[in-house]
Amino acid sequence: MIKILILSLLFSYTHAFAEIYKWVDANGKTHFGDQKPASIKVENLKIKTYTKVSSETSSQDIGNKVIMYSTDWCGYCKKARKYFKKNNIPFTEYDIEKNSMAMFRYKKMGGSGVPVILAKNKRMNGFSERGFNKIYFNQSN
Repeated sequence: MIKILILSLLFSYTHAFAEIYKWVDANGKTHFGDQKPASIKVENLKIKTYTKVSSETSSQDIGNKVIMYSTDWCGYCKKARKYFKKNNIPFTEYDIEKNSMAMFRYKKMGGSGVPVILAKNKRMNGFSERGFNKIYFNQSN
């Protein structure tokens, strides 16, 4: 029974679509965000994202630590951050746009979207409370 549960976790994932907005400010700087800014012309980008849990992590053994590779503008990263804080789950966060070593480790793991969450020697691409609870608390619901 446990083997079936583990296999189903390893091969399960859910798809979601996120709306990401792109705009250029008065100084010519390009911004991305998950909320449409008021009174600014924006480009609506539909991005296919997903939640996937696997037993693959980086080469390090992370044990009970939670590590999240993220960006400031990512809505799923904000949701994960809020959930971790609300549930007193200690985590270390690396912003891949602000930290070159984090970007290097993220690329080495084959990262292609954010957040990438490492917990209990498992990897989660994207974030959902249910998916995180499965890997962190061993909950099946």
